[in-house]
Amino acid sequence: MTPTAEPAQGNHRATYREVLAEPRFRLLFSTRTVAITADALRITTFSVLVFSSTGSALLSALAFGIGFIPQLFGSLILGSLADRLPPRALITGGYALTCAAALLLALVRMPIVASLGVVALVALTTPVFHGASSRLVAQSLEGDAYVLGRSLNNIAASGAQLFGLALGGAVVAVLGPHRALAVSAVLYLSCALAIRIRLQPGEFGGTPGSARGDGGAVRASLHGAGLLLRGCAVRRLMLAQWLPPAFVAGAEGLIVAYTGGRHFAPGWYAVLMGCLPVGMLVGDLLVGRLLRPPTRERLVVPLTALMGLPLVGFAAEPGVVVSSCLLLLSGFGFAYSLGLQRPFLDALPQDGQGQAFGLLGSGSMTLQGVGPACFGSMAAVIGTGGAIALAGGAAALTAGWILTWHPPTSPVPVPNYSTGSENGTEQHACSPPTQ
Repeated sequence: MTPTAEPAQGNHRATYREVLAEPRFRLLFSTRTVAITADALRITTFSVLVFSSTGSALLSALAFGIGFIPQLFGSLILGSLADRLPPRALITGGYALTCAAALLLALVRMPIVASLGVVALVALTTPVFHGASSRLVAQSLEGDAYVLGRSLNNIAASGAQLFGLALGGAVVAVLGPHRALAVSAVLYLSCALAIRIRLQPGEFGGTPGSARGDGGAVRASLHGAGLLLRGCAVRRLMLAQWLPPAFVAGAEGLIVAYTGGRHFAPGWYAVLMGCLPVGMLVGDLLVGRLLRPPTRERLVVPLTALMGLPLVGFAAEPGVVVSSCLLLLSGFGFAYSLGLQRPFLDALPQDGQGQAFGLLGSGSMTLQGVGPACFGSMAAVIGTGGAIALAGGAAALTAGWILTWHPPTSPVPVPNYSTGSENGTEQHACSPPTQ
């Protein structure tokens, strides 16, 4: 990977056309977009299936979240495989496994507990093939092209989730939940076949097990995760990408209750819930395409604050129009993560990128599942508007924490592991960068 700290490359602004011209990225991008659509279809359909079978809102909610909760645990015990095994085999196997699970749920009438167990087992392996895919992207794109690649993935993920949710409702209405699950299985199978046929083997291999330490995959994974999280630069960059989305997810989980408590017209909750991803799409497009890399990195703190501060306005319990505008602004702030992509990649050891990406994604998914539960419990005490405002305030406080180690007048510091310093200045591993 060419160092991104060099002035010429650090100031170069890539284009989406350049990124999509890379054939490996184009393949990974297209298959991942299809897979996210299939995920949304499978998750919502499985939740509907469980509710129709049991009538339990609790089990339906558990069915919705069971694919997220085990991912962090899976990353901790299996994450090293993303660096130890060939990426083509891992990515193909991951899509094939999710295809098999969707088919099993569609064709076999199992007890609810067994169905939940199938989804949870697949979720354990998800960080492995997602980490391998992210490692492949990082090795295929350099400099600002990598950041725009992440931006494209974010944009596609938001659009695919919205499309998958809409597709799920239509397919379930026409075909029923079991056949809808079969449709998701077909989508996963198409991704597996595309990767198997079009991704050339041997272009990027895995790191041999001996290079990552003695012992099996579990021991190596725990050791690798410990090394990553003990490094201050990696740890705080992960937390900076975990915490604000988790707080906003806590607010998002209260939108349905907020619209019900304010007696908005039926269907307005869907409009409000759609404002966040729309804001995310616009933010990623504008910040990713129009701003140069150093500018993006200087805007990390302001954009993080923008995620949280509009939500504080819900303390006044605004109406539909104001609520929509506040959520759009909050969604725009999600573009803050683009300013952290290059520093995060530069902070990673070369032989642990796959595990680091898997840990980053699984930790984010887990915390976004915990956020709604935490702030939902607070809503019973202070009301939904107050709980949404509290979640926004927590995100804004995170911006203040980032400010202590990321001054807004300079880009995020890039660690120099050869000297044990940042920006060439000797300092304690967890002290703020020298200004």
